[in-house]
Amino acid sequence: MPFDVRDFPGAPPEDRAAGRRNRRMVAIWLFVVAGMVLAMIVLGGVTRLSGAGLAIMEWAPFAGALPPMSHAEWQRLYHLYQLIPQYALVNDGLGLEGFKRIFWLEWTHRQWGRLIGVAFIVPLIWLWATGRIERRLRPRLALLFILGGLQGAVGWFMVASGFEPETIAVSPYRLTVHLALALVLYTVILWTGLTVLRPVPPRPPATGSLRLLAWACCVCIALTMLAGGFVAGIHAGLDYNTFPLMDGHLVPRDYARLEPFLRNLTENIAAVQFDHRLLATLTVMATAVTLVVGFAEHSPRESRFALLALLGAALAQYVLGVATLLLVVPIALATLHQAIAALLLTAAIVLLHTSRPTTVSRRP
Repeated sequence: MPFDVRDFPGAPPEDRAAGRRNRRMVAIWLFVVAGMVLAMIVLGGVTRLSGAGLAIMEWAPFAGALPPMSHAEWQRLYHLYQLIPQYALVNDGLGLEGFKRIFWLEWTHRQWGRLIGVAFIVPLIWLWATGRIERRLRPRLALLFILGGLQGAVGWFMVASGFEPETIAVSPYRLTVHLALALVLYTVILWTGLTVLRPVPPRPPATGSLRLLAWACCVCIALTMLAGGFVAGIHAGLDYNTFPLMDGHLVPRDYARLEPFLRNLTENIAAVQFDHRLLATLTVMATAVTLVVGFAEHSPRESRFALLALLGAALAQYVLGVATLLLVVPIALATLHQAIAALLLTAAIVLLHTSRPTTVSRRP
């Protein structure tokens, strides 16, 4: 019997039970993949913060799965790294041992991406072949696999921008695109897993105002994270290391120094950092209002848990952001800041999912 009818109320009890087991199996698989993507986002942050992102000069999706196996191969890769501007301008005299340290971090980042691909495609083939995936869900999962492969290509497109003359880092635009696609993949995989596990929203239903506020939180968090991509891309966190004022002003004097004005939003250190601060503040305010409204309207238990996690993560993220800024971006703290941001996004997605109207289809 096809998977998409096993959970129907009119089906025999044994078929409904089989359908529930299949849903749990598919949901657990998707949650594992989503967790791996979350770890990949954090690992990418560590790679960028340590300056290791340009350590590998070749894009070899399959052959690159094997690390260097001989001293001659290490020497060849080190020689390639010596050809790029980052070596001459930042790491001159790094030495082979120093190169190995940054190489292993970038290699691990790429290897983790390959593992995500295997963890997605192998169970997908088996679940698909055994009829455990609902028919309407299959095109979405196939598209996610394609987007995952595209993310690898976008990652190389980003890395290649760091090989340009007089360049010591990747393009902030390409970095932000790479981050945005990772967030899209994570969001869709997590949402799909939640919908497979809970095809019907909890009762009593959330109100329209809570759903609207949940959407507002998701938008604020996404914009803040993308703004953080530009902060990282142009190293804006290394300047204006005071809070709440920037060089003695609430709004920095150099906010609009570039022309045309739109360039300031992505290229001006003062504007980029201020925008990130402002969006982070709006995010905390939005999560606080959402929690008050959610509890005042007696939201379902699942929504209340998500509301508490949302505000807790938002406050932790804000404090970590300020500490990272004041301490001039220590790698450990900056990595934790990025990890909590991903957890904050997770809480917002869960809240939005639990606040769906009860008229939603049973199918993902």
